[in-house]
Amino acid sequence: MNISKHIINKDASILDALEQLNTTTNFTLFVVDENRKVVGAVTDGDIRRGLIAGASMDDAIYSICHKSFRYIDDKVKDTPSLFNEIKKSGITLVPYLDDCGCIKKLIDLRYINALLPIDAVLMAGGRGERLSPLTDNCPKPLLPLGGKPIIEHNIDRILSFGISNITLSVRYLSDQLRGYFGDGKQIGASINYVEENSPLGTIGSVSLIEEFQNDTILVMNSDLFTNIDLEEFYTHFIETGADMSIASIPYNVSVPYAVMEFDGDKVKSLVEKPTYTYYSNAGIYMIKKSVLQQLEYGKHCDATDLMQRLIDNGKKVTSFPIVGYWIDIGRHEDYKKAQEFIKYIKR
Repeated sequence: MNISKHIINKDASILDALEQLNTTTNFTLFVVDENRKVVGAVTDGDIRRGLIAGASMDDAIYSICHKSFRYIDDKVKDTPSLFNEIKKSGITLVPYLDDCGCIKKLIDLRYINALLPIDAVLMAGGRGERLSPLTDNCPKPLLPLGGKPIIEHNIDRILSFGISNITLSVRYLSDQLRGYFGDGKQIGASINYVEENSPLGTIGSVSLIEEFQNDTILVMNSDLFTNIDLEEFYTHFIETGADMSIASIPYNVSVPYAVMEFDGDKVKSLVEKPTYTYYSNAGIYMIKKSVLQQLEYGKHCDATDLMQRLIDNGKKVTSFPIVGYWIDIGRHEDYKKAQEFIKYIKR
């Protein structure tokens, strides 16, 4: 979002503000002083009410703006709760301020579901051999799905929850991924890359990341197509006090025969053609940053290895069931299923 369109000097006239509001889509301006510090906020409704109350078009916009405006900054400890409170108030645009009170970025609440204090890592280095020949000259994450690459659906979803610090773990045809996303600024993200010189498993490359901005890390495979609610996932992770939480999907097994239950050699009951539900790893993880110290730098490690290591060390590992849709695009039939499924999704 172009921040300059939404900034106006406190000495500018109400008429100037009206003209500037006509260039915006959500009719909100932030009033700044000579140091670019935000000192107020104003909407078209505020101007209308000010004029009705007797203000002149030549009056300074500062005279009618809201001096007690809503904002978010790095000092807020419970950002998701504040975000939800602001959203419920009907505000559509909120500034994220730096330590000097200047705007770092603007958050459009019409398109953002939450503002989660999370760093994201997408695993995008696999060869995708099962999808050959489609992946012979194109990395699997960049295969098109509904008009854009598979991985872009995941990045869009991550961004919609206010997560903008993203790292892509790349290897196979990595230059194409780097070329497509660049530094991420064009989509409102900060995208960094780590390169695997050799396969490091499903989570080992996370050890190559030098720094995280937040204490919670989302790690997910980039070839998934899902509408997982990341806010609910994060809330569950925090409320359960987990060190690592694994998103899971139900897997039903139907037995076509009657199943007997025993007490020793005595039959206790008979269940006709039962269905059992198991929960499988969905390839999406929420992890405490401190836990990642258990990864050895540059060493191969699968997510299941890290889970078992944590369990063995008495750490808390939990599961978060995905309620919505989830497709692992690993085979041609999975890819076709996702291509058909996306036709019916309202985006």
